[in-house]
Amino acid sequence: MRSLCFGLILAVLIALLPALGRAQTTDDISEMNQWIKDTQSQGTLPPGTKITMSNWQQHKAFMPLGMQKLFEGTYGWKMPADIEIDIGPTHMGNLTKNWVEATEKYGAQDTVTVLPDGHFQINNYQGGLVFPNPQEPHKGFKILANLFFDYVPALYVNTPSNYGTVWVQDRFGNIAADTFDVVYRQSAWNTDPGFPKTLDYAPGTWYTEWGMQETPEQARYTASLSLYYQDQETHPYPDTFVFVPALRRSLRLSSSARCSPVFGLDWTYDDAKGNGFNGGTSIFNAKYLADRKIIGLMMFNADGAIFPQNYFMPLGFPKPSWGTWEVRDSSVIDVQRIPQEASGYCYGDRVMYIEKEGYWALWSDLYDSNHKLWKLQFWGPELRDDVKELGRTVGGVTAISWDMQNTHATYWAGMGNPWKRLPYIDSQVPTEYRDGTKYGSPSGLMQILR
Repeated sequence: MRSLCFGLILAVLIALLPALGRAQTTDDISEMNQWIKDTQSQGTLPPGTKITMSNWQQHKAFMPLGMQKLFEGTYGWKMPADIEIDIGPTHMGNLTKNWVEATEKYGAQDTVTVLPDGHFQINNYQGGLVFPNPQEPHKGFKILANLFFDYVPALYVNTPSNYGTVWVQDRFGNIAADTFDVVYRQSAWNTDPGFPKTLDYAPGTWYTEWGMQETPEQARYTASLSLYYQDQETHPYPDTFVFVPALRRSLRLSSSARCSPVFGLDWTYDDAKGNGFNGGTSIFNAKYLADRKIIGLMMFNADGAIFPQNYFMPLGFPKPSWGTWEVRDSSVIDVQRIPQEASGYCYGDRVMYIEKEGYWALWSDLYDSNHKLWKLQFWGPELRDDVKELGRTVGGVTAISWDMQNTHATYWAGMGNPWKRLPYIDSQVPTEYRDGTKYGSPSGLMQILR
């Protein structure tokens, strides 16, 4: 009898473990209405301002709601007592000459149509910013489209000599590091000099993302390839293939796997594109919430962004050694799947804070299917000026995802790793990584163990 009782108690405890580890929250999407009211009169936030724990409430009108939650300190993840956010000048002029010219040439012809099945269709897009001046009708969707098709380099590569690093931290403070090689490339609508507008290695796509795990050893050679199609209606989801070394072959993920974690990290497949949204434009809509001035971190000092010494730990928030934050004119939207496609989807709301020069994401507040706050995501568009043919532009992204319900976090740094080597862009990329078929098609995955 005693053993039976013990077994029952043990079974109950095991059943309760997920709930015991999850933070209880009453914060939900309705708080955005109050945030919009509170931030209507923002005033100014001049360069030289230092935001600390003692004065953050004076400057909270410039913060995403999720950042305010970190300052309030009601979750396992919270700002440390010595937090400091330094405000510097705003850097403009970050778009390449060819991208601006493509926007001027094609932007006026782009339109959006709502199809009978409720899907959204973008018409006539040929490159540059999709909607240079998004207005109603469908203003929120047009902002989302600008984000999804925002400027990225024609070719962005981390190799075994300068691979990106991801650190994962659990609620107990345990940290594990994974390293990755990545090859991201634009296969259509390209505007960078030295590359054709359209490449043929993955017909019908406009963008491909290849990533392979280098460490830990037991996961080495696991690779993922995502194909983004020009025709968003025929292909409402990116096609994603995963190479499994033990099987020596690749598997195509189901379209219903968009909420699966990427490489076991705190990003899902719908999060993992460098701008914070990976879900496509056909089956998502966005409600326009407001235009606000939002602080963002864009100009990085690679030498000052080493993990963990240049992060406020245990939260893992960037220290001033990274550089100064800047005030960016931004739009705030609430991204949702259209009602016909929403059943069973993991996120009820994805509130995104998107600066309005290049429509790059600065921050996201993610809510679960019950519209309760779930994750906060920091997105740092990485401004670079070391690629001569491009001038200064966004050359990558650094990102952090905090799971507020489960007190788990993931930190991605394509730059600022202990080797202090930046990713290669366009003309910097070694010849062997320019093979589109090898690094941008499903057949290329089969070459990994050769």
